[in-house]
Amino acid sequence: MKRLGALTCVAVTLMAALALTVPLAAQEQPQTHYTVQDLGTLGGTFSWAYGINNKGSISGMSLLSGDTAMRAFLWRKGQMTDLGTLGGFNSSPIYKPNERDEVVGQAETSIPDPFHDILCTSLFFDLDTGLSCAAFLWKDGTIMPLRSLVEGRNSRADAINNRGQVVGNAENSTPQSCEQSPFKLRPVMWERGEIQELPTLYGDPEGRALGINDRGQVVGWTLSEDCVFHSVLWEKGTVTDLGNLGGTYNTAFSINNRGQAFGQASLPGESTRHAFLWQKDTGMMDLGTLFGDFSSSAWSIDNKGRVVGTSCDVNFNCRAFLWQDGIMTDLNTLIPADSGWFLVESDGINARGEIVGLGCTDLECHAFLAAPMDGVLPDSLTMQRDTRPRTTVVLPENVRKLLQQRQGNRLGVGLTRPQ
Repeated sequence: MKRLGALTCVAVTLMAALALTVPLAAQEQPQTHYTVQDLGTLGGTFSWAYGINNKGSISGMSLLSGDTAMRAFLWRKGQMTDLGTLGGFNSSPIYKPNERDEVVGQAETSIPDPFHDILCTSLFFDLDTGLSCAAFLWKDGTIMPLRSLVEGRNSRADAINNRGQVVGNAENSTPQSCEQSPFKLRPVMWERGEIQELPTLYGDPEGRALGINDRGQVVGWTLSEDCVFHSVLWEKGTVTDLGNLGGTYNTAFSINNRGQAFGQASLPGESTRHAFLWQKDTGMMDLGTLFGDFSSSAWSIDNKGRVVGTSCDVNFNCRAFLWQDGIMTDLNTLIPADSGWFLVESDGINARGEIVGLGCTDLECHAFLAAPMDGVLPDSLTMQRDTRPRTTVVLPENVRKLLQQRQGNRLGVGLTRPQ
């Protein structure tokens, strides 16, 4: 079985790239707010944390020993557990575990996929095993498949709430033309073992449900025949357009229990894409980027409206951010100057202010947990908007490619290098 090409030789290039640049980022540090913990791996050289619940349980993916396969993991109290597969080699969660430590995602089966579907291969970073993928639910130590719309077609579960409702997408048997996958994707919800399709906006032929809160509100996107992505909210059987920032790529990634949704949207002329925050009374708000950057993506929000994500330059050199009270702050300025870490992407935040994501040292890139220094993050941090020149941290090409691919796969929208 071939090695994961997108992740090879990362350690050597990181040592050269980050050893010179991390100290520069730390020269003008404000007060430290977070400590950083390495969550380790399942034996390989790479791991990534995707979400954290309020108990501190963390979901993510890690390479196995030899870097020949990747697996979904659940990290609890210092122990990383391999969640397994559905008969194939690889698996990955998509979002955080619920408060019962139930995890959903996508895993390879043992059944060949003659179409080599991007819905599977993009999840596993260029590793094409030729196997089909299915949505899974991991519960009480067991991984189990969720029903599909059409037997033999691929599916994926994106989020689970505390009521056990799961949302995601599943392929039907109709070919499509927007280069997402060979067959049309339909937004779906799984509840009590049954699968049901969600309606699409304006009769759009495709869609993907990406997030759900405990009130049963669902967000994601629907796709028109002319390949325009609409960011949408499903509630009580109806679907609502959340608006746009002037472009044709719009997707809501998740929603908190206050009904605040976030995601990514393109600007006029498709020049770039920015993170957004949507609220019913104010509509869609552009969160912008860190100073000197070109694009941004929001990946998680807590019930106080704090958003975490990543902000990138034109070459996908990315930095983790925390957005709070209208200010986006580089998370690297909130950790100890001598930590040795460069935090690339923040993917999850819980009620205690704990943040997880992807970080790099001068050796490897691993999943991290950033914890507030005093155990609880204040409701309002003393932060000022950073207008200093962007510190140049050039990530290795393999890592930048991985970030670009990961972002496109999570959003269900193919990302290209901005022009």
